Amino acid sequence: MQAIYTKAARVRLAIFDVDGILTDGSLYLTDGGEEIKAFNSLDGHGMKMLRESGVELAIITGRTSRIVELRAKNLGISRVYQGVADKAQAFLTLLAECRLDAAATAYMGDDVVDLPVMIRCGFSLTVPAAPLLVRQRADYVTRADGGRGAAREACELIMQAQGTLAPALEAYLK
Repeated sequence: MQAIYTKAARVRLAIFDVDGILTDGSLYLTDGGEEIKAFNSLDGHGMKMLRESGVELAIITGRTSRIVELRAKNLGISRVYQGVADKAQAFLTLLAECRLDAAATAYMGDDVVDLPVMIRCGFSLTVPAAPLLVRQRADYVTRADGGRGAAREACELIMQAQGTLAPALEAYLK
């Protein structure tokens, strides 16, 4: 576990996939073609706490959805890459924009399309439902499922490694 904390302690930018990470991976489509996604409020609060602790947040997703734009805005995430076919290229763009080394980044994805970023970032995370190949390449597999607290678990792990979790939670005990 110490190796995981060492990697997590270096994170200055945490990047999340959407479907299967911030949602349970289900895609709900109305008769009119509108896409509906369910996000977990615990995940959202964890992401806000991580951002407030000084870690920047970003989203890289292969799909394009207005709801993702709205959720990102609600969470204070300005770096949102949607409709991305080449996630590795989006990752390199993010590194350049943020002036960061890959070792200072975390990426949380759940499928093989996420592997190009997971093998390049400093700290890779996934969920239990991810394919075996993805779980084998991840530094950490959450106990919680995607859309059911996995992002919160990841955020708290990073904050614990950086010594910012206890002070953030202490604020709620006053």
